[in-house]
Amino acid sequence: MINSKNMNQNQFIGKLILGPMAGVTDLPFRLLCRECGADIVTTEMISAKGLYYGSKNTPPLLATEEGDRPVGVQLFGREPELMASEAEKLLEKYAFDFVDINMGCPMPKIVNNGEGSALLKEPGVAAEVVRVMARRLKVPVTVKIRAGFARGERTAPELAKRLEQAGAAAIAIHARTREDYYQGEADWSVIREVRQAVSLPVIGNGDIRCGADAARMLEETGCHSVMIARAAQGNPWIFREVKAYLKDGSILPHATAEERADFLMRQTVRMLEEKGEYIGIREMRKHVAWYTQGLPGSAALRREVNQITTEEELLALIRRIGGCDTLS
Repeated sequence: MINSKNMNQNQFIGKLILGPMAGVTDLPFRLLCRECGADIVTTEMISAKGLYYGSKNTPPLLATEEGDRPVGVQLFGREPELMASEAEKLLEKYAFDFVDINMGCPMPKIVNNGEGSALLKEPGVAAEVVRVMARRLKVPVTVKIRAGFARGERTAPELAKRLEQAGAAAIAIHARTREDYYQGEADWSVIREVRQAVSLPVIGNGDIRCGADAARMLEETGCHSVMIARAAQGNPWIFREVKAYLKDGSILPHATAEERADFLMRQTVRMLEEKGEYIGIREMRKHVAWYTQGLPGSAALRREVNQITTEEELLALIRRIGGCDTLS
C-alpha cells in the first residue's frame, strides 16, 4: 500500500459531508451548506480531459475561497497520468484540501466514455488511476464508488480493497448500482460490507433525509461518516438537523418561508456575482423550485420562475416567497 505522509485519514472520520452534484454544488450553495453544518464539501465533478483541453466551462466550477474549506475537487476520467498531471496543476492554483475521483456517475455520456461508473467494471484501471494520483499528489486522494454496475451486483467490497491498496485515503459508497441510477431504496448492507473489507475511512451515501436516517446508517453499517447529496437540494438546513439529532436526539423545526427566502436571496446574489445574470438566473430556477417545495402555491411559483429573465424579477419573486417586501 502506498503510504503518503500527507494523507490524514482522520479528517474523513466523524464528518457530515456534502456530496458532489453536477449543476448543484457550486460555491454559493456550498457556502450555505457549510453555514448549516456541513463539515466537508466537494466541487461539482470536473472532467480531467476538459482541464487538459482548456474547456471554457471548467474555470467557474473551480471557484473557492477560505470559508469554503475544507473542500475537495472532484475529477472524472480514466487516464492515470493525465488525471494526475491535471490535478497537480489545479493544486498549484487552488487551495483544495483533497482530490476526489468520481467512479460513480451513472450518466450515459460519462459511462460511454469509460469514465464514472464504467470504472466499476474495470478494477485494474480504477486502481491504477488511484495509484498514480496518490503517488504524485501532496493531498489525500479519495474515491466515490457505487455498489456495483449492473443491478444486483455487489462488487464494491472487492474494489474497495484494491483502491485501499492503491493508496486511497477514504472511500465514499453510494449504496445503489449504476443501473439503479437514483431509483429505489439504497441497500445500506453493501456499505457495511465495504466497511468490513477495508481499514480506511468509509463514507456512507444514499437515502439520508433526516437525522434519524444518519444515525441509523452509522449504527447499521459502521461507516465513519455520512454523505448527504440530493436531500440537501433546497434544504441546506439538513446538516443542522442531522447534527442536532446525532448530538442529543433533538428534532429541529423545518425552515420557515422567511428563512428559505433569506437563503435563496443570498444564494441568488452570490450566484449572479459569480456567473452573471443570464447564467445565474437560469441556474437559480431549479433552486427556487427545490427551496419552495411544500409551500402554498409552490407549483405556480415554479411556473413563474421559469419565465423570469432579469435579476429584478427574480429578487422580487424571492421577497414574495418570504412574505415581506425587503430582506436583510
